[in-house]
Amino acid sequence: MRCPKCANQEDKVIDSRSSREGATIRRRRQCLACDYRFTTYEEIEHEELMVVKRDGRREQFSREKLLSGVKKACQKRPISPEAIEELVERIVREVADQYDREVPGMAVGERVMEGLRALDKVAYVRFASVYRRFEEATEFVQEVQNLEAKHDTAQP
Repeated sequence: MRCPKCANQEDKVIDSRSSREGATIRRRRQCLACDYRFTTYEEIEHEELMVVKRDGRREQFSREKLLSGVKKACQKRPISPEAIEELVERIVREVADQYDREVPGMAVGERVMEGLRALDKVAYVRFASVYRRFEEATEFVQEVQNLEAKHDTAQP
């Protein structure tokens, strides 16, 4: 590992810890040339997973893009960054476990909606409006009514 301060390649590991439920290893390192301390993260490299879009295009699955979309849906909502990270991590794990090389974009989107529905109703509707491409206010209202109907215990 190259020191970010002096670019020396010789270092020693001072401390190693598991993070993100064992998905990564956090290592504290110390440069042997300048004694600068820095942190690195090590994670398992999965085979490239491709997302098949609605129009048939394929693009590489990106955890960062997934995280960005979930964060946008959760903007200005009382949702902790940890809860967002946990949701994204769970979706990444499920997708990697269920699919080998290609995953339909719809499978990722449905998992996000399911997770957001449990996390925050407003974030769910925000994401659903983009994911399902609502074009009119009536579609938006219909989705909110569906959400309310599924959780109304007074209905038969």
